[in-house]
Amino acid sequence: MSKREIVVADLMPMADYAKIRTERRRALAAQKKLRRVEVGPHITFYFENYDTMWLQVQEMLHIEKGGAEQIPDELAAYNPLIPQGDELVATFMIEIDDPLRRKRILTGLGGIEETAFIRIGDLTVTAAPEADTDRTSADGKASSVQFVHFRFTPAQIAAFCTPGAQVILGLSHPNYAHMAIIPEAVRHELAGDFA
Repeated sequence: MSKREIVVADLMPMADYAKIRTERRRALAAQKKLRRVEVGPHITFYFENYDTMWLQVQEMLHIEKGGAEQIPDELAAYNPLIPQGDELVATFMIEIDDPLRRKRILTGLGGIEETAFIRIGDLTVTAAPEADTDRTSADGKASSVQFVHFRFTPAQIAAFCTPGAQVILGLSHPNYAHMAIIPEAVRHELAGDFA
């Protein structure tokens, strides 16, 4: 069964983590390739799990060196992004190198976090944005980093976990309507989040 929460006992002391940091990051990079899907020209979804969030917490502690006092804030920030057995959780990034172009495009993408979906046959799972903060500003500009939960019913889980199922990931925003078929290797990897 997949772990659903990082607790203090799961974390490594900083000196121990520093010794295995390069190897651990390299190993997770291979797994993360199977948890990544590009949708359209500017957005990439990164599907999170216990391992990706554990590494993120360890990295934040390693980089910021805040000690034990930092741990509760990191756990509060990253535990909500670990799938709970009936969902997939993704960070999606709007990636545009040119700062002026990025600002112009983000200004037209307010509310995009509410338009993400996964479709398996005639079943559709609509994303729910992470509730920690509003990712669209009052003037309608989208944040370049979004966090979404795709909560599945048992029937949707069964359909998603069927080997060879065609699964589509998309966004239906008026200014960014794109879809991508999730490759079979990625679908297989993500199916493990329901175990």
